[in-house]
Amino acid sequence: MAHFVACHKTDDASNVADLYFREIVRLHGVPKTIVSDRDSKFLSYFWNTLWRKLGTKLLFSTSHHPQNDGQTEVTNRTLGTLLRGLVNKTQKDWDLKLAHAEFAYNRSTTYATNHSPFEVVYGVNPYLPLDLMAMPKEELVHPDAEAKLNSMMKLHEQVRERIKAVNEAYKQ
Repeated sequence: MAHFVACHKTDDASNVADLYFREIVRLHGVPKTIVSDRDSKFLSYFWNTLWRKLGTKLLFSTSHHPQNDGQTEVTNRTLGTLLRGLVNKTQKDWDLKLAHAEFAYNRSTTYATNHSPFEVVYGVNPYLPLDLMAMPKEELVHPDAEAKLNSMMKLHEQVRERIKAVNEAYKQ
């Protein structure tokens, strides 16, 4: 499950911890481990003391292998792609689009698990507006669409019959 949280470069370790509790811990509880880069705020005495007292193990990427398992880079690349499709031309509203990008990311099926993060964590995908819309009533069906459907169904039936006849002839 990914969470996208806007913060400022000037935030210190205390501000980042407040954000982390407000956006992550309140939803999932205190983590067993946190993997981060070697930014000074994550190396600070405050940050280390806080998480040690909470029983959380801090893991850091190395300078030679900053990507760790690559998951962060894949997630960040996907976030960039999602935001490019959502933000306005001036790109000043990206922080307002993070919640939408997070929802889309967490509802999308991943290649590795063949499930969405929502399915993995909660057992189901949340409904989308289209999932909640009432289906159109039969009398509202366009007559040309219904004629097209009937034509296609007739064609499929003819093809099925033809395949059946060819298979019967092949058996003899």
